Amino acid sequence: MLDLKNVAQNFDAVVARLQSRGGSLDLGPFKNLVSERRDLYVAMESLSARRNSANEEMKRKAKEDPAALESLRGEMRAVSQSIKEKEGRLKEVEEELSRILLLIPNVPHESVPLGTSADDNVQVSIWGEKPNLPFTPKQHFELGEKLGMLDFERAAKVSGSRFAFYKGALARMERALVSFMIDVHTQKGYVEMLPPYLVLRETMMGTGQLPKFEEDAFKTVGEPERFLIPTSEVPVTNYHSDEILDGETLPVKYCSFSPCFRAEAGSAGKDTRGLIRQHQFHKVELVKFSHPDSSLDELEKMKDDACDILKLLGLHHRVVLLCTGDMGFASRKTYDIEVWLPGQGTFREISSCSDCGDFQARRAKIRFRTQKGDKPQLLHTLNGSGLAVGRTTIAILENYQREDGSIAIPEALVPYMGGLKELRPL
Repeated sequence: MLDLKNVAQNFDAVVARLQSRGGSLDLGPFKNLVSERRDLYVAMESLSARRNSANEEMKRKAKEDPAALESLRGEMRAVSQSIKEKEGRLKEVEEELSRILLLIPNVPHESVPLGTSADDNVQVSIWGEKPNLPFTPKQHFELGEKLGMLDFERAAKVSGSRFAFYKGALARMERALVSFMIDVHTQKGYVEMLPPYLVLRETMMGTGQLPKFEEDAFKTVGEPERFLIPTSEVPVTNYHSDEILDGETLPVKYCSFSPCFRAEAGSAGKDTRGLIRQHQFHKVELVKFSHPDSSLDELEKMKDDACDILKLLGLHHRVVLLCTGDMGFASRKTYDIEVWLPGQGTFREISSCSDCGDFQARRAKIRFRTQKGDKPQLLHTLNGSGLAVGRTTIAILENYQREDGSIAIPEALVPYMGGLKELRPL
């Protein structure tokens, strides 16, 4: 959530930057309320000054002109009543502003390029080369089904569309990837977490999933209402909600594995085949709590940490800096990491690493204090996929496929597969 005081003081600049995100963001009502809030404060200051001067005048009149006291008392009552009414309206205005602020995205950082869609994103680096496959590569779902290790038909029978059964060595590879990723990240100082998969409404509010994106969430029936997590960013970021951290410990770094659950309400017709866009998938998440002065540097490190997984697996990939029109709701700056998929003949996102500034910290009340007695400050939160596990499985299937339909297993993953070096049909 944005800082109302900062928005009010720098309204035109904030609005201009928000409008660079594009979309249907209507800030007219918000602007009117900000203007009314300012007018109310000015009026209340003027009335308070008049009340104070009338008080002093009454003290003098009590001695000099007692007959004039009643007139002053009447004025005082009117002024006090007006102040009370304006205070009541100010409370209403600020409550409405707070409701609107929950629906307004983060302000893009000045280093984020202007743009309206993914076409305006900027490639900042590329690693490796496309595999030289002397045959027409297949897509992952063709490969998985031919191996007898991916079953979408029976998953649809059990759960409906956008689900999958993994079988045999492919199921083991998904599990192996999780252990591999967690091991790599914990060796870099991330503390492993295994979070709850169901969270409360206020937890989803804390990271910005609610109220704006409720249609994309799965939730339980009954009280208390709980939501299946769309990413472990939600519980792990809220791990420190309503807390004051020791500034000397920053940055605090966590990595966590979880299944993720998304209704994909706005994705009808997109990636209907395969594992790209499922209602349930696995992800290893990276979360950081940073000092405001160093969060952009921490974003660079997080992005590099995610890329290192792809490098160790020998997967060709690139990093793009998202433009203002393609960023997520809570982010002020985001890098997408895209892996090459030969079967699709294109790069696809496998990780998104974002610096959210104090946007989530303000919602979740996460602060830090450097020295005893200092006033607590909002810290900065960051999150990123390290990586999306299912999409890493896709990348391995497509990049390491052989003409006979078997799949070589990346060397770094072999120890996690009990020495198994290839996938062959069941």
